[in-house]
Amino acid sequence: MGISDIVYMPAVEMAAAIREKRLSPVEVMDAILARIERLNPKINAYCTLLAEDAKRQAREAEALVMQGGELGRLHGVPVSVKDLVFTKGVRTTYGSRIYENFVPDKDNIVVERLKAAGAIVTGKTNTPEFGFMGVTDNLLFGPTRNPWNLGRHAGGSSGGAASAVVAGMGPLAVGTDGGGSIRIPSSFCGAFGLKPSYGRVPRGPGLPDWQTLSHTGPITRTVADAALMMEVIAGRDDRDIYSLSEIGLEYLSLLDGDLKGIRVGWSPDLSYALVDPEVLVITTSALRVFESLGANIEDAGFELENQGPVFSVIWAVTIASEVADKLEEWRDKMNPQLVRTVERGMNVRAIDYAYAAQARKEFWSKIQPIFEKYDVLLTPTLSVPAFDISTYQVTEIAGVKGEPALDWTPFTYPFNFTGQPAASVPCGWTEDGLPVGLQIVGGRFADATVLRVAAAFEEAAPWADKYPPLD
Repeated sequence: MGISDIVYMPAVEMAAAIREKRLSPVEVMDAILARIERLNPKINAYCTLLAEDAKRQAREAEALVMQGGELGRLHGVPVSVKDLVFTKGVRTTYGSRIYENFVPDKDNIVVERLKAAGAIVTGKTNTPEFGFMGVTDNLLFGPTRNPWNLGRHAGGSSGGAASAVVAGMGPLAVGTDGGGSIRIPSSFCGAFGLKPSYGRVPRGPGLPDWQTLSHTGPITRTVADAALMMEVIAGRDDRDIYSLSEIGLEYLSLLDGDLKGIRVGWSPDLSYALVDPEVLVITTSALRVFESLGANIEDAGFELENQGPVFSVIWAVTIASEVADKLEEWRDKMNPQLVRTVERGMNVRAIDYAYAAQARKEFWSKIQPIFEKYDVLLTPTLSVPAFDISTYQVTEIAGVKGEPALDWTPFTYPFNFTGQPAASVPCGWTEDGLPVGLQIVGGRFADATVLRVAAAFEEAAPWADKYPPLD
């Protein structure tokens, strides 16, 4: 089996091949690490690589296979971990000079579960400082580049995770999502990314907390790989007070391609968003795939208020709560945009934060009836395809310039407010060869429905056999 066959092999197939002794964990790790060594200098997806430790674990994994020992669901399968997530004995920098040499003494619950399932951590993936923005760049490691065009952003804040997966530098990646940070880079890079229901995957220990906004979930090339990863990382853990009660969840067995009768609502703009014309054409065209699968599709036709200003208040206060005590000492070594965000958060009045929290609750009262009518809601994942790596922001969308065009993530953060499951699936490529994502939002706690719908779309319009021009 050639290296290219291994690096793009889905984790489901890889785990089965290892169990059946058709593929060695050492072969897998050698191929993945060779790929990282060759491509990471170009892409900068990994900020900390654990090559020697990963090789040692691969040898131990191979020995256990040959001895006929008990194997976990992900035995010998490589996984990367976003650099916001605690890893015992491995530095976790948060993309910040403040924590450049910080080494946690414990694993995040998700990392703990992946290791228990036999997965091998290959390293930490790049993220913006404290995950505070939608592109991946920081003063410690620099920018992560898009595998489809090295002059474009990979998205953020799980940009290193998505870029690594799509570039064949590991089939599984741990991401986090406080306002779109799994779905944004998945859309930019052409990966599958799932933001599970809030509490479905237990969180902690570690920073940033992001209170009830941040979700931990998988970024993968295929839906089945994400389903397998969810079976390992999801389920109750009382160390997280918000974790949901279910344990022993099964997702792989529910990936049935039949969508006959499923009720699908479509919104191209959530009634307020600006969208790039090419993105709109590509995402609208994806509706025909759902129709061919027997889904009942309607224009959702609702009226919503843009939650950007409300999200901005809660987001700024949350970031400030993590960083404010370090601002005086570290100001000159932090991203200036982050400094401004922290200062803004520090100056929000308590009453205004309370008003924002109330507005968040009122927003749910508008969203909840939509999911009485529809099983899933479809939207573009983002307003734009990946943009130039020299800037952090776009200034024009669909011919509109100025303040409205600054909001290029209007479809993602509303569903952090509501805690619903939401995924981004690749649904096409622009004329410039950049991926475009379609967002699938499920009803409350309907993670299995989101995965089933995404799997059906993938089967009808596959994307994982498309590789970026890196070789």
